[in-house]
Amino acid sequence: MTDTRRLPRTLVVRLDSAGDVLLAGPAVRAVAAGSSHTAMLCGPRGVQAAKLLPGVDEVLEYDAPWVGLEPAPVSRAATRRLLQTLTAGCFDRALVLVSYHQSPLPIALLLKLAGVGWTAADSEDYPGALLDLRHRRLPRRHEALATLDLARDAGFALPPGDEGALRVTTPPDTTHLTGSEPYVVLHPGAAVPARAWSPERAARAAAALAAEGYRVVVTGDRGERELTAKVAGSHGLDLGGLTDLRQLAGVLARARVALVGNTGPAHLAAAVGTPVASLFAPVVPAERWAPYGVPHVLLGDQSAACAATRARDCPVPGHPCLDGVSDAEVLAAVAALCERRPTAMHDADRTRKTDRADLATDASPGPRDASRPQDASGSEDVAGPGDACGPAEDVSGPGRGPETERGATV
Repeated sequence: MTDTRRLPRTLVVRLDSAGDVLLAGPAVRAVAAGSSHTAMLCGPRGVQAAKLLPGVDEVLEYDAPWVGLEPAPVSRAATRRLLQTLTAGCFDRALVLVSYHQSPLPIALLLKLAGVGWTAADSEDYPGALLDLRHRRLPRRHEALATLDLARDAGFALPPGDEGALRVTTPPDTTHLTGSEPYVVLHPGAAVPARAWSPERAARAAAALAAEGYRVVVTGDRGERELTAKVAGSHGLDLGGLTDLRQLAGVLARARVALVGNTGPAHLAAAVGTPVASLFAPVVPAERWAPYGVPHVLLGDQSAACAATRARDCPVPGHPCLDGVSDAEVLAAVAALCERRPTAMHDADRTRKTDRADLATDASPGPRDASRPQDASGSEDVAGPGDACGPAEDVSGPGRGPETERGATV
């Protein structure tokens, strides 16, 4: 007998960086396969990445005051506007995705106040009535797998044929920026200085790659133009400030190898199938944050004194864990990865959406700022859980049972 119950409207929350959002991609596709509408609530640094993810029907933006390097101030007005937007979304379910050291409980409280019927998250802290599924991630689990575990245990499975790799929608052709000859991407920047080479060390690496015969393309955002110009010098093509995230995906998709620190573009390279020479400072564990699902080589002393400190600025003079990586090590890693990636290989086909009828196009909607009023009057009044949306069906949640009751541990 056919199950005629409607699929839920589901919200996936990931409030931090672009890389974190990209790593959530497999979980998002699992949610989309079992939902009638899938929205993502992201912070400002994650919105552009969310727009690239297959399966996302709507992107909402909220600058949470408990997230980020420079958190937004606590604002009663912004909180009311967020509640208004979430209430209007009529979401039946929500998955809150957080890293192992973060708490999902602040946003879980707001989701409950907005009338979301069922919420799941990994939580080390006792959630009280805030979570309907309190989930525990497996020890030493990679971030991409941890989020997929949560989705699965919340009742959302990847569709048949989806192997669970990182993906983005098909990137644009960027040969007008890079030229048609083979190249290696060097992305020298990172939001956290401890996770990047010093500019001088990156410039020497660009020179060494060029001397070895590689064509070097240096990438970075608008705020990194001075850095990319210094690193490219006369040895590489400087694309600093010339690409948004979608265009950067196109540049990375056609690269033979990406040489990049533990930052968003490393995960974007993995999402388009490009091997990664990963400059990985051990301030966070590689087992959780290394490039996922593509050939990669970790460069950097993983037993350095800064290991597991989560330091933003290197606490050791000279930044030895990364600046100590030799040119010989870099060249060996790039050569080995180039052997895994034929020169003419482009992985755009790997970035297409999953085969679900209502995910047929590659276009993703733009973000809707959840901090702005959604009605013409500009009212900040917040509707109650039963207002406007009507009763949610089966709000007890997928997989509900004695072992997954409120407050329980899976």
